[in-house]
Amino acid sequence: MKVFFHNDFYQVYTSDPAAEKGRMEAVVRVIEPFSEFVRAEPAFHDDVAAVHTQKHIEYVQDSRLYPISVLAAGATVQAAETGLAEPCFALVRPPGHHASADSSWGFCYFNNMAIAIESLKRRGRIETAYVLDIDLHYGDGTVNIFEDRDYVTVHNIEATKRDAYLLE
Repeated sequence: MKVFFHNDFYQVYTSDPAAEKGRMEAVVRVIEPFSEFVRAEPAFHDDVAAVHTQKHIEYVQDSRLYPISVLAAGATVQAAETGLAEPCFALVRPPGHHASADSSWGFCYFNNMAIAIESLKRRGRIETAYVLDIDLHYGDGTVNIFEDRDYVTVHNIEATKRDAYLLE
């Protein structure tokens, strides 16, 4: 299986425990024997701008997080395109499901999934999309972005406790 990845995803970009050193390395160690790693490329500005306001893009650009954020978005676009023909995965940090069109929180800066879906839609590669967000935390940014776009359905697992989450 192809895995879209970049060594820059190893960097600790925030104080969030989910981004601490060693987490990405552990995942790579486990999947490397049966994966084909493909070098991630940054997302195009037009793809990011199809989802996020210029003000938000400038906010991320003004931070030291722009290069890693646009790289994560690009890897997700690459995986979405490849995923139309074969199984693949985007192994990226930072994540994106808390990033709305004009704001972000939860260590998410650009909404990678929304950028990928909009890229495919704008290029005529898809007509509809279904997002299954399996994170324990509600993906409010993804819901906010797609709430007025009837061609995307977003499902967040509703459980709030880990045991209930695993059952759902």
